[in-house]
Amino acid sequence: ESSGMRDVLRKMRPNTIEELTALISLYRPGPMKNIDSYVDRKFGREEIKFPHPSLQGILQETYGIIIYQEQVMQIAQVLSGFSLGDADLLRRAMGKKDQDEMDRQRSKFIEGAAKKNVSRKLANDIFDLVNEFAGYGFNKSHAAAYAMISFRTAYLKAHHPVEFIAASMSLDIANTEKLAQFHAEAKRLELPIIAPNVNRSMADFDVKDGAILYALGALKNVGVAAMENVVSVREQGGPFTDLYDFARRVDTRIVNKRALENLARGGAFDCLEPNRAKALAAASDLQSIGNRASDERNSAQGGLFGDAPDSMEEKALPDTAPWSDMKVLEHELNAVGFYLSGHPLDGHMAALTRHTFAGNIDATYGARRGPMVMKFAGVVTSRQERLSKRGKRFCYLGLSDPTGAYEVFVGEDLLMTNRDIMQVGMLVEVAAKVEARDGEIKIFSNAIHPLDTNAQALPKQFTLYLKNSDAASAVHARLMSFSDAPAQSKGRVHLVMPIDDGREFELQLAGQHSMDTGVYNALRSVIGVEKIEQI
Repeated sequence: ESSGMRDVLRKMRPNTIEELTALISLYRPGPMKNIDSYVDRKFGREEIKFPHPSLQGILQETYGIIIYQEQVMQIAQVLSGFSLGDADLLRRAMGKKDQDEMDRQRSKFIEGAAKKNVSRKLANDIFDLVNEFAGYGFNKSHAAAYAMISFRTAYLKAHHPVEFIAASMSLDIANTEKLAQFHAEAKRLELPIIAPNVNRSMADFDVKDGAILYALGALKNVGVAAMENVVSVREQGGPFTDLYDFARRVDTRIVNKRALENLARGGAFDCLEPNRAKALAAASDLQSIGNRASDERNSAQGGLFGDAPDSMEEKALPDTAPWSDMKVLEHELNAVGFYLSGHPLDGHMAALTRHTFAGNIDATYGARRGPMVMKFAGVVTSRQERLSKRGKRFCYLGLSDPTGAYEVFVGEDLLMTNRDIMQVGMLVEVAAKVEARDGEIKIFSNAIHPLDTNAQALPKQFTLYLKNSDAASAVHARLMSFSDAPAQSKGRVHLVMPIDDGREFELQLAGQHSMDTGVYNALRSVIGVEKIEQI
């Protein structure tokens, strides 16, 4: 799924398993130089040549290009009369670059070819050609198995994308980096993902009503076993009604304080308490109540006053002010490992794009062959400093934008002068050289500066796509709460909603409304708003 591989697939347009097998074998550092020739020969743009007429049957499938180890063995067998055992010895000698053995094999190869009326010069040239390919030739039986798996998974992804992504995330439930990649891919495919929710989610990733249910067990420091307890309790006794009901019913010796805190940070308690700061502050009280309830269940004893509420349960939740939107995302990043419900740059991407910032590095770079200079923005997610063999300090800077995550190489000069702004959570703008190496996109920074989001021009229009007309009144009410915004930050708002016969109806709201990031995030959280486009 790398950009380089997707580019080759578009050029090759494989339509058989054999061509997929060849592509898997060619797309590696050594044989990669033959890809263009393979493609041109397939489409008749380059003449198909064979080293010797007797080898046509062996190399016809790969358009005259030696790709597989099996072909090396067959060439030795057909051209020089090697037994299959001797041909395998030749293959191994070529792979090991054993010069003494290679000299012996060359003599044997040329002598065998001479018995079949092949000149010594041609046999010697063919041996050199075979030797070159044998150094990186791939085992076809391996490549064919990979090709079948690739084809089947591609089919599943194309025809059952929700189930495929959910299953892939299940396989990597403990690998945050892979989960972030799958989440970005789901967003690219516009697949709905339901955030962690103690009343809806399962311990593992699941699918319901065409949406991916994000796994409770994928949150950091909660554990799949602990979340299986949560799901089991919910299925036996029904949905949780509030945080104290949750604490009383689950086993807080398994669902410990750390798990409770990360459930709050990750938004899994939003259905019980929308103020995540309040839910987080209540973690100690919830654990105490849960421990007491567990002790009572285990001792089979009731409370002293029968059904009277425990004095600890009568305490109100801590009176904690809600977090800002940025703080919500920061806590979510700590609990999930990446930005799940939103991104710090969500409200800025349209403005950044208008100012020639690249919005998606893979898509912007596309199928270019040579390097290009790009400007992009992101939030710092990691910084790994290293020391080169020459004693130069450098770092790999992890960045994230709404389209995904990527890594930037930062040399010593930039690192030493900009280390203070390369802190996790900082918004930065980067000018860099981008190029493809061995099929992967590499980014080398030329300049790094703090991102001044206030300097980016505000959009002139929001277009909201609604699931139904009922959401329109909620959108209007939310906009009215920002009615005192300055005139220079206002623009038009359009609503697009479905009507009975399957068509869409577009409506422009009267007047002008605030276009700043706070409004964007507020509208995005309205139930029934599917997406927002900015112009």
